[in-house]
Amino acid sequence: MLRMRQICLVAQDLDHVEAHLRGVFGLEVCHRDPGLARFGLHNFLMPLGNGFLEVVSPFQPGTAGGRFIQRRGGDGGYMVIMQCDDIAERRAHVASLGIRLVLDSANEETDGIQLHPKDVPGAIAELRWNRDGDAPDGPWNPAGPREHALESRRAQFVSAMTAAELQGGDPAAMAARWSQVVQRPVSADADGHPTIDLDDAVLRFVEDSDGRGEGLGGLDVAVPDREHVITAARHHDLRVSEDESTVMLCGVRFRLV
Repeated sequence: MLRMRQICLVAQDLDHVEAHLRGVFGLEVCHRDPGLARFGLHNFLMPLGNGFLEVVSPFQPGTAGGRFIQRRGGDGGYMVIMQCDDIAERRAHVASLGIRLVLDSANEETDGIQLHPKDVPGAIAELRWNRDGDAPDGPWNPAGPREHALESRRAQFVSAMTAAELQGGDPAAMAARWSQVVQRPVSADADGHPTIDLDDAVLRFVEDSDGRGEGLGGLDVAVPDREHVITAARHHDLRVSEDESTVMLCGVRFRLV
């Protein structure tokens, strides 16, 4: 089992992005993690389908999130967090590839590793196991109590995250490295972009076309009511593509599918 359970973005103004996500996609906050204060960050998580969208923001200088904002010239995509069912095997496999870890943390409820972005380019990849997490909507420790997540989940205007789009100078090489890590083959989409299929979503690898360099540049979201989303995005003064297929929010291309 390997699911795209959580996507993390970084923002300079956390309240501003929260208001946009509420207003455009109808999302609600289910959890704020006080433990991130030790990293100089504050955050929120919002249920999106069976997954979670997290946004973090630095509140003091010298944080990794702050350096990310400076390096990429503003808000953007930060992490792809994948849920697995055998973290011990995943940890051993990553070690066999010589990949360094940014974080290795475990408790009785959850166990996960974050991979160094110098070794796995495009975004910080995280592999995480969660107790009783076999069901698609099962508990997910980083998002707080399961009942809060279920109470906060909305699907009227957006119902799932279906793809993460990683950009860089060599998409094929990036895809090959991620394929080694997740132990899934590389294929291609209709436009010829390298892709990797997870159980519930796709990782797509594209050229850097916005001049911001390597990073998590896009997120595909399933929207039952596209017209509402587009109207709300314009009301919030967000940039909408000419063909109304994409909304720019928090430095990320939200592709409406």
